[in-house]
Amino acid sequence: FLMERKTHAKINRKEVMLAKLRKSCSCTPQKLKNFVMDFFPVLQWLPKYQCKEYIWGDVMSGLVIGIILVPQAIAYSLLAGLKPIYSLYTSFFANIIYFLMGTSRHVSVGIFSLISLMVGQVVDRELLLAGFDLNDDAPPASGDGSLQNDSLSNTTAFNLTIAGINAECGKECYAIGIATALTFVAGVYQVLMGIFRLGFVSMYLSESVLDGFATGASLTILTAQVKYLIGIKIPRSQGHGMLVITWINIFRNISQANLCDVITSAICIVVLVTAKELGDRYKHKLKFPLPTELVVIVVATLVSHYGKLNEVYASSVSGAIPTGFIPPKVPQFNLMLRVAVDALPLAIVSFVFTVSLSEMFAKKYAYTIRANQEMFAVGFCNIIPSFFHSFATSAALAKTLVKTSTGCQTQVSGVISAMVVLLVLLFLAPLFYSLQKCVLACIIIVSLRGALRKFKDVPARYHVNKMDTLVWVVTMSASALVSTEIGLLVGIVFSMLCIVVQTQRPRTALLGQIQDTGFYEDDLEYENLSPVPKVKIFRFEAPLYYANRNYFLKSLYRLTNLDPNLEAARRKKYEKKEKQHLKKENHRTANGLGIRETTLQLVPKEIDFQALIVDCSSISFLDTTGVNTLKEILKDYKNLNISVLLACCNPSVIDSLKRGGYFGRDFGSMQEMLFYSIHNAVLFAKDHK
Repeated sequence: FLMERKTHAKINRKEVMLAKLRKSCSCTPQKLKNFVMDFFPVLQWLPKYQCKEYIWGDVMSGLVIGIILVPQAIAYSLLAGLKPIYSLYTSFFANIIYFLMGTSRHVSVGIFSLISLMVGQVVDRELLLAGFDLNDDAPPASGDGSLQNDSLSNTTAFNLTIAGINAECGKECYAIGIATALTFVAGVYQVLMGIFRLGFVSMYLSESVLDGFATGASLTILTAQVKYLIGIKIPRSQGHGMLVITWINIFRNISQANLCDVITSAICIVVLVTAKELGDRYKHKLKFPLPTELVVIVVATLVSHYGKLNEVYASSVSGAIPTGFIPPKVPQFNLMLRVAVDALPLAIVSFVFTVSLSEMFAKKYAYTIRANQEMFAVGFCNIIPSFFHSFATSAALAKTLVKTSTGCQTQVSGVISAMVVLLVLLFLAPLFYSLQKCVLACIIIVSLRGALRKFKDVPARYHVNKMDTLVWVVTMSASALVSTEIGLLVGIVFSMLCIVVQTQRPRTALLGQIQDTGFYEDDLEYENLSPVPKVKIFRFEAPLYYANRNYFLKSLYRLTNLDPNLEAARRKKYEKKEKQHLKKENHRTANGLGIRETTLQLVPKEIDFQALIVDCSSISFLDTTGVNTLKEILKDYKNLNISVLLACCNPSVIDSLKRGGYFGRDFGSMQEMLFYSIHNAVLFAKDHK
């Protein structure tokens, strides 16, 4: 039977587009109110805030995250190649802006190790091109922590045109100028992606690509911190192959290791790892996680200060961290042009991590987020803070898990965390002057445990899906051995190539009938299947398009053991030989010269089926080449008196076949060529032998 298709009214796309344009361009008070409410989601949920129910969890989680943020902010400044004060600025402003604009109740937005690494690589490159020395291990200038003393500690100057005035800018000034320009451009990209609704870009970053990228970047981060762990002074490597070059320099200078830093690092790593493992094991008994990083930083700072480790053992310390806020400054346009290309992968990675975490926790706690608004939120978390000497931000998994485990209910907890950071900014920052850099490096390395544990998951990942494991390995290797940006690009391209390869050489099978049923399955995979007499059923498990056309034909000919073109040529040759022998027999009636034997040698191959059924249930679409391929096999098998029947075609495939003229001009033979189940096609083939 042939099912009757519904007739759909034709849509005038021009009218639809004009109507949407008129609606979007119109401005009414209600529409303006809705726009403001949508753009600042805090206006929707804050008036409904249930203070008695939510406030305790938000305050506790906010305090815990704030306590964790301070040491992480100071530590991640090493990755970004900037002073610790700028990391504190970043943490403060990101929490405030996401509180106003974010739609997730739980994610923690702020500094993130991978983002800090990507910023730091651009900063180092531009400093090197500008002629600055990348060695940041010079003894810090002593001072009272004021902004003036900190800014005067730069000894190398760089002439920079600011608002038409030629101003002198030192290394620190130029570094934060590069970081803010990069952050501003990344934020602009994210806002533009939100305006043009380009959130679908994140779909091309699969879980294997993201995990491989994170693991490869973690190896790079680990490598960059080793010199601080052992207290050697080597130049910060730049460009491709940074990981290998850095390790070569480390082994060349290993004899210069600072014994004080080595001992401090060993103690800190043991304490941090032990505390983390105990916290993971007994997390169900703890109401909130242990503030191990803060304890380690406080104790290490006191020991370093009173033990005078910098003066006596030449241990590298953080130096003066100013208090208060530096006056805002517009990011430099000429620097934006230099980093415009670098900002694109930064924008995509920042957005993808934020949205993926937001969706994960929204699903877990049964509420919804708006991905497009998340793009605006993270975009303005980059644009606005860039005027206040901050760098790029993103959501971070570790802090978000801590946030949820300590009772977070809304983003009010982010405001509490920002207040903790503000307290450090205004009063406590100078107290970290004597903090050793090796302690900060230990905090960074221990925070990478989650990403580095992905190596343990490789066998399980390989068991689940070999192709995904290959994508993970390639992305991780490229991110670690070449560069993070190249690694991300390689991962995306390689994962897409893997999909193309899988559609180019998909599974193919001949089907047999499950006994006493109307169902059919792969006879190589299942036992006790019955072949259908005089019928071959072929399944192709992929779209049929130009890239896999040849594989489709080769598989069909191999499994059916019949190439219709070769068989047709063999028959023509047989007919031609037969005619020649008949002519010879007419002229030579006296004696036949083995005509019967020659004829027997040229007898065409006996074909064991009279109908070919193509199971199209796995063919999601056809292009022009795919339609022409089906028309070709229809014609070729028809020449051998074999009928070709299609089964289980979806509506889009049927439409493609109609447009391609597969069923003829008037579709009269469609009922005899197209079937809605394999069993119907088999019954038809048996009835029309």
